[in-house]
Amino acid sequence: MTTPDFGDGTRCVHAGAPPSTPGTPVPPQPVLAAQFHLSDSGDFYGRATNPTWRALESALGDLDGGECVVYSSGMAAISALLRTVLGPGDKVVLPSDGYYLARSYVREHLTALNLDVHEVPTVAKWTPETVANARLVLLETPSNPGLDVCDIAAITTLAHEAGALVAVDNTTATPLGQRPLALGADVTLASDTKALSGHSDVVLGHITTTNPTLAAQLRAERTASGAVPGPFETWLAHRGLGTLDLRLARQAENANALHKALSDHPRVRNLRWPGSPTDPAYPTATKQMRRFGGVLAFELESAAAVDSFLDAARLVASATSFGGLHSSADRRARWGDPVPAGLLRFSCGCEDPQDLTADVLKALAALSPDKPHTH
Repeated sequence: MTTPDFGDGTRCVHAGAPPSTPGTPVPPQPVLAAQFHLSDSGDFYGRATNPTWRALESALGDLDGGECVVYSSGMAAISALLRTVLGPGDKVVLPSDGYYLARSYVREHLTALNLDVHEVPTVAKWTPETVANARLVLLETPSNPGLDVCDIAAITTLAHEAGALVAVDNTTATPLGQRPLALGADVTLASDTKALSGHSDVVLGHITTTNPTLAAQLRAERTASGAVPGPFETWLAHRGLGTLDLRLARQAENANALHKALSDHPRVRNLRWPGSPTDPAYPTATKQMRRFGGVLAFELESAAAVDSFLDAARLVASATSFGGLHSSADRRARWGDPVPAGLLRFSCGCEDPQDLTADVLKALAALSPDKPHTH
């Protein structure tokens, strides 16, 4: 069921739903079978096809504006795209400040392709030389974890003039926050482990493209490589999708409240949230983002300060990943991101804004009084 003329909430609830039939379950239900009675229906083996995948793919394709292929994780989606699109000696442009594992996968696991790898900051001055001779340009905007934003439409124009494909990692924004395909990109992809599923209980990813030939290639590669999601996890993601509009609204409300509370705090520096008019990403973000999510970034003076802050907070889990119901924070330097030791990626959950803000301020007040930051 496609829902092009409805609002975000309605589209999330009804996307991917089959036509109503009396006596059948109202929401789509998981099909857990590994094998099927052979017929002309198309379903024959669980590594190749599954009705539960198709339901979620229909929903996400509707929201993204293209044809969707679901995967067992966000990295399964990214790596499948790289393997499908890139050939020996191809030039690939990667975000130097995006998710670190995308870069390490190219450099450590695709060495046989002898790729020409260029790492470019999200906020670089993009020119024809940046994308010259590229086969693929991968963008991540807002970037993870720094929350920088680049102009998708402008970069896509440059890349297409150079003959390159453009893929956008849309994990932070989600399909409700940003529609890269409508801005000209060839591919949008995401780790649906994060806000899209939203309950911190599933690992999943997807790719959506407007190119049916590429979609068919991706499906064939998924079957052959085995990067397939479990039907139960797929169903959980589809179930979570129904509340995406509601969750994003509360998370953005919390992010806005927390940004205001921390903007002049003496222990906090380099506070980032693209939804704030004071953020350097705001002018570009407002051009292409439909709404802002619940992820902020800021720095404390040290790794020890981060540990003390997380120990003192009652409502903030020390956890990697983001976009769940529960607020969480992750010190990204521990994973190898080239960021300051005290940088926190903070994911606002769905708590009451006043409770979350009060808890964060109380945890900051519990830090030792030495080494406050100056603005």
